[in-house]
Amino acid sequence: MYQQYMDGLLRGEIKALARCISLVENEATGYESLLEQLPNNSQTKVVGITGPPGAGKSTLVNALITHLLAAGQKVAIIAVDPSSPFNFGALLGDRIRMAQHFGDPNVYIRSMASRGALGGLSPKIIEVSDLIKAAGFDYLFIETVGVGQSEVEIAGIADTTIVVVVPEAGDEIQTMKAGLMEIADIFVVNKADRDNADSFVKNLRLLAHSKQQEHWEIPVLKSIATQQEGINEITAAIERHHQAIQHQHQRHSILLAEKAYQLIQYRRMHDISKKTLQAEITAQMAQQSFNLYRYVAEKAGR
Repeated sequence: MYQQYMDGLLRGEIKALARCISLVENEATGYESLLEQLPNNSQTKVVGITGPPGAGKSTLVNALITHLLAAGQKVAIIAVDPSSPFNFGALLGDRIRMAQHFGDPNVYIRSMASRGALGGLSPKIIEVSDLIKAAGFDYLFIETVGVGQSEVEIAGIADTTIVVVVPEAGDEIQTMKAGLMEIADIFVVNKADRDNADSFVKNLRLLAHSKQQEHWEIPVLKSIATQQEGINEITAAIERHHQAIQHQHQRHSILLAEKAYQLIQYRRMHDISKKTLQAEITAQMAQQSFNLYRYVAEKAGR
């Protein structure tokens, strides 16, 4: 049904890619068969960029784009915008921050609203990532909103996860969320020209060393993204990590199992509408007969 779009996608045509993404996001009839035709592309480096708000994630991504374009690379970015659980509208427009690259033919930028997803990522991000990989990009950066549990969820999608922090987090380093420590393949201390940066980096390196992975010692790198400082080192670390995981079949199977779990979970929940649930709950609350657990048991068929 959508063969012409698939053919264009595989040729790397941006219009075809955008059309395929829209078909998937809107769940157009037959979109599943489009996804089932996707080739297995392991060449694209999928890099997750996460960390707390204010760490300069978008500025860092912008600096990485500039560096990679100068090296002749083709780059895609998925910017996951936070969205309200009440109206599901995006609250940020990351494409505005990267406006200088918007018209470049070797750059594709797509903002995706999280749409109230509990993990903070868009429910279609797995499929959109695979469509972008099929279009032949060298790099795909996924920037999370940096709120909720999106930091942890990104590890189930990205090959390499970069956690961006700032020196002001120094007092919090010992209490940093365990999940954040577990998912980091690379730490970047951005805004490294600020006070106490060196001491923060030293402490973070000690902590990262205690969490090092098999076949990979987690680097802690400094950057001043607004000045393009440290970007060479970060791209080199991404390349080293990509090489290090090439033959780690167990890691790849874990990532694929996580993706499969999320997709199966979504399909099984597909007929459940939050608006319908809210209407039914409102009606039962009006009758003062609502019990959450009886209601869930009924909906889940026990």
